[in-house]
Amino acid sequence: MTASIPDIVISRLPIYLRALERLAQDGHEVTSSLELGKHLGISSAQIRKDLSHFGGFGKQGTGYKIKYLTEQLRQVLKVEQEWEIALVGAGDLGSAVARYRGFAHRGFRVAYVFDSAASKAGKRLGNLEIYPMEKLHEIISERQIKVAMIAVPAESAQQVADALIAAGVRAILNYAPINLNVPAHVRVQYIDPVIHLQRMTYYISE
Repeated sequence: MTASIPDIVISRLPIYLRALERLAQDGHEVTSSLELGKHLGISSAQIRKDLSHFGGFGKQGTGYKIKYLTEQLRQVLKVEQEWEIALVGAGDLGSAVARYRGFAHRGFRVAYVFDSAASKAGKRLGNLEIYPMEKLHEIISERQIKVAMIAVPAESAQQVADALIAAGVRAILNYAPINLNVPAHVRVQYIDPVIHLQRMTYYISE
């Protein structure tokens, strides 16, 4: 079933999950595709169609029970468990990512930080020890870590990705401004603020 569901549908599920969690925090117990659509700027028909890929989560006229739908989406996205993350790069960006509190309670935890600078090895980034790159394969393979983030310069990103994949990583969030060459079984997502800024400025009228 996973292969038959369009990736664009999967990309919207975390957005639905975030909206449901916000509604729950505000004391709501039931919602509807219409209400979710108003919060997200997505049509109610699209939301119903997306959710229908995974079974029936609500009844027409009664809406969705927020707690139940949240639990189901967390299972679909496999974030009912906590994923340990390996972060490569302890510079300014990596330090900010490691200290970001938004991962907590949402299925992820930065567990290990690696950096190629010998001067950083053994130092701490918050409550995390910074490990040398020489330790990357050993730690990731022993801990069976499947998710990693790359926060290194573009010229180093492919080499880092290759090392992560060789150690068993299956999903990479890449902050480096470069596209990575990876095997088909590895998923990569890119975060490059400049790309998004350039996309937005196209629409600014003079």
